[in-house]
Amino acid sequence: MSLTVNGLDELKKLAGSDLGTSEWIEVTQERINTFADATGDHQWIHVDPERAKDGPFGAPIAHGYLTLSLFIPLFTELLDVQGVTTKVNYGLNKVRFPSPVKAGSRIRLTAKLSEVEEVPGGVQITVEGAIEIEGATKPAAVLQSLSRFYA
Repeated sequence: MSLTVNGLDELKKLAGSDLGTSEWIEVTQERINTFADATGDHQWIHVDPERAKDGPFGAPIAHGYLTLSLFIPLFTELLDVQGVTTKVNYGLNKVRFPSPVKAGSRIRLTAKLSEVEEVPGGVQITVEGAIEIEGATKPAAVLQSLSRFYA
């Protein structure tokens, strides 16, 4: 369920707020293969299900950067900022991949809007996120994401 805010002033009021948890999405082998094609990273542990069965995880796993890239669609389920002219992914302060995402697993995002600070013409937000794997004890990714919103 998405929280919608209208404008920078409403966004500023959310500093420190828990944004909740997204819906689950499946990380299919097809998605992994498409990411491999887009990036040129065709390592067998990602794209060769037969060989990956005998690998360290017992199945093919998603690329760490694929898991990270899914932060965006998961995050947009949690927060919708309206009344701004531009939305920019500004970068990351920290990313870790504690647990691999096996093909066919489902993931979701739990996030907190930890900081909102003014920048020329807008605000920068810092989001603390954990991409969880259904049934796993460790998250697939923990991250601190930066985004900018301009009036």
